[in-house]
Amino acid sequence: MKRKILATLLASAMILSLAGCGGSGTQAPAADNGGATTEAPAADAGAADAGTEAPAADAAGGEETLTVWCWDPAFNLNAMYEAEKVYQKDHPNFKLNVVETPWDDIQTKITTAATSGDLSTLPDIFLMQDNAFQKNVISFPDVCADLTGSGIDFSQFAAGKTAYSVVDGKNYGVPFDNGAVVACYRTDLLEQAGLTVDDFTDITFDQYIENGKKVLEATGKPLITMQAGECDLIMMMMQSAGASLFNEDGTANIVNNDTLKAVMETYKNLKDTGVLAEVNSWDEYVGSIVSGEVAGTINGCWIMASVQTAEDQAGNWAITNMPSLVGVSNATNYSNNGGSSWAVTTSCKNQALAADFLGSTFAGSTELYDNILPSGALATWAPAGDSDAYGAPSDFFGGDAVSAKIVDFSTKVPSNITGVYYYEARNAVATAITNYINGSDLATELETAESTINFNMGQ
Repeated sequence: MKRKILATLLASAMILSLAGCGGSGTQAPAADNGGATTEAPAADAGAADAGTEAPAADAAGGEETLTVWCWDPAFNLNAMYEAEKVYQKDHPNFKLNVVETPWDDIQTKITTAATSGDLSTLPDIFLMQDNAFQKNVISFPDVCADLTGSGIDFSQFAAGKTAYSVVDGKNYGVPFDNGAVVACYRTDLLEQAGLTVDDFTDITFDQYIENGKKVLEATGKPLITMQAGECDLIMMMMQSAGASLFNEDGTANIVNNDTLKAVMETYKNLKDTGVLAEVNSWDEYVGSIVSGEVAGTINGCWIMASVQTAEDQAGNWAITNMPSLVGVSNATNYSNNGGSSWAVTTSCKNQALAADFLGSTFAGSTELYDNILPSGALATWAPAGDSDAYGAPSDFFGGDAVSAKIVDFSTKVPSNITGVYYYEARNAVATAITNYINGSDLATELETAESTINFNMGQ
């Protein structure tokens, strides 16, 4: 089994193109894979075990320097530079060596280092896609330091977000950007159907479909578009009920997954009624929103950056929570799509410094989150939502304090299980929903999907 996992990861490291919204190929601001990698000094091997006290500074020169790998200069690198400034106020000798490294390259370097047994090539801190976190910790248990006893208060983060980087009850990541799901609506189009955003708040998918029919009749526009052949909405609907494609023991949970069946049936109903229209690419998806071809969307909150490129529509948009599933236990109006978290490597010479830096900034500074808010970086650290900056109204979204609202949404997102084969499972389910929409039997498609996942897992 271990050999099968390593073979899969080595192969995927060569071809993987994960995006911030769950590996669908969609481009979230927090997960832009562009940019060339520049080499950073290698961290020393043989570092202290997680939780072992290390000197806060080098005794000879008084330097406190950490190397960080992350991607997207305007988003993640900018956040790190701002965190450096905040930490330097109390630690004037502190320095960061931030190396722009695309996520695909980080995943490849992690895989290569772990399988070779030489972790000295890794940095002190790196950013990891949330949906890949459990996969890497489980497959490569020697890479990420255990931060459970580091002094970081993980209870102040949204539980659903924190769960992505928890394995066997231990915390291996410090949550960063917010992927809480929002439902965005064109209020001027809703008005033509005699509706307001209140008619879409705290509703079920049955109510959503009925409202969508009214909008379609009044405007000729669908309520939502989604990219064909992908399953972002499927996964958002699943997590909104705390459901997963895997059981806690790592086995596939497809054929007997009643929540998945309800999700598939709901998606097909959305498509059959015309409330949902499928498009062929991510560019077409964004284009349908900003061109006014659709009355809304449901996605991670990062989609708001794309929505706001339609400057002529300013003031005509509003956000609220997503619809909940009907007839499903634990159904909520909250979910997540995308995001990433910071990891400290076991090869870091000064794990105590790395943990204190992350704990004092990304897990302890409203100033940091206020400073990076203009770049679109929303926190999942609950105290950030109480600041004046987060409470400021957004003219584009009708004067609503959308930032504070999204942080509140994130605190209500149920956790789910990702595991080692999350992306393989997504792909199998995406094929199943496509075939089901085109007339295949649902039970047969779910059996095929589970068989495909079991084959990938070597079972």
